[in-house]
Amino acid sequence: MTYSVVAHCKHTGQYGIAIATYSPSVGARCPILVPGRGVASVQAVANPTLNRLAAQLIESGRCARNIIEELQACDPFPDSRQLSVIDIYGQAGASTGARNAVWAGHVLGDGYVCAGNVLVGEKVVNAMAQAFEACVDVALAERLMLSLEAGRDAGGQPEGQNSAALLVSGDGSFPIVDLRVDLHDAPEAELRRIWDWHRPMVPYYLQRAVTPTVPRWWQWRMENVPGWRARHLDRGQ
Repeated sequence: MTYSVVAHCKHTGQYGIAIATYSPSVGARCPILVPGRGVASVQAVANPTLNRLAAQLIESGRCARNIIEELQACDPFPDSRQLSVIDIYGQAGASTGARNAVWAGHVLGDGYVCAGNVLVGEKVVNAMAQAFEACVDVALAERLMLSLEAGRDAGGQPEGQNSAALLVSGDGSFPIVDLRVDLHDAPEAELRRIWDWHRPMVPYYLQRAVTPTVPRWWQWRMENVPGWRARHLDRGQ
């Protein structure tokens, strides 16, 4: 009951994933992001144990095909799972188990995978792939959002979607984007709203991680984001 795009940016070295599903809290259950090493999604039927194993395999530098083979070998129900992986080399791999509810399938591209199950049709993953390839000069997080939105606009899931997430790695050991919509009638639209607000704040949070003396977020935003005004700034300060 999920569709996702996992990808690697050759220019920046970033890895990322955008994902949406009918179930709540997809961002807590399916994505696996290992900054500087790779990204994956274990979906259709989420399994936290496989997520931990996938992270270990990505961290160890295994190739995408080997990661998928290892996950399937350790999975008592591999036919019920859908796997997408981008490895440390930027290579893509994917598997859609035979027991995934229709329509289910994936598209492998150069450094990306678009995959989904319980979709209105193959047109969903095709639209996602086309959208991702159409904006090669755009930052990875935005490319992922555009791809996810294209899947929604192509019909998404018959039941609709209730949760979505966007994760992107940076140069350090933590994601530079980690945004989630756990329960919403239009999760992709809500994720877009949050991402558009958060996008100019990425440099701020990177700076704050190493320089605690930077201004508070609303002060920094007022100084660095043209046209923005914070609300309720006094609050006794």
